[in-house]
Amino acid sequence: MPLKLSLKPNESFVLNGAVVRNGDRRGVLLLETRARVLREKDILQPEEANTPAKATYFAVMQMYLLGQTDGPALEQFESALTSLLETLSPGEQRDRALGISACLVSGDLYGALSCCRRLVQDEAGGR
Repeated sequence: MPLKLSLKPNESFVLNGAVVRNGDRRGVLLLETRARVLREKDILQPEEANTPAKATYFAVMQMYLLGQTDGPALEQFESALTSLLETLSPGEQRDRALGISACLVSGDLYGALSCCRRLVQDEAGGR
């Protein structure tokens, strides 16, 4: 089943490492094969990774965009996750943080990114 991207005018996204920008009208793309896609709104800049949850998100985002689960990106993730776990008490958020590792082990980088996104939202909401 293809992935359907509905794009706003001038919206950008990353597709397998390439930054692509939509034109001045709304557009729809259908991706017929597997690809690493991340919308502009989901891309975190390095200077924005200023909390434990955001640092973890940034590390997973890097692995997702690069398609790599080893090397420096993995080391950055391990460090960020350790810091994040130190801030969380037992419960749903801690389980979600541990779920990030489970997703990575199974090769589901997008799933790991989704778990991270929820933790960043929880952190922003003051939970």
